[in-house]
Amino acid sequence: MDPLTLLLMAAYLNRIIEANAEAGFGRIAALCNSTFSEDAFREALAAALRERLIFDPVRLPEGALQCHWHLELTPAGVARCRELAASDSEVAQSHGEAGNVR
Repeated sequence: MDPLTLLLMAAYLNRIIEANAEAGFGRIAALCNSTFSEDAFREALAAALRERLIFDPVRLPEGALQCHWHLELTPAGVARCRELAASDSEVAQSHGEAGNVR
């Protein structure tokens, strides 16, 4: 499965909030049992932002003292994930059969 699909499905099946992008990459790689590179992760993240499938992951909530990294799908991203989940059994295998499905 390509890194973009893994990234999207990780966000669809899990709540991902980390201190920074590096921790986010580590969490997604662990959730997906994947060994894609950090460069591939960055490219997938950029593609998802360009296609408006995710919101900007760097957040500074009101009153917060520091930013955090939050991977959240847009409505278009959710729709894409639903299509992928319906059409591809590989999604279930890469995220475990009993994942945290929404």
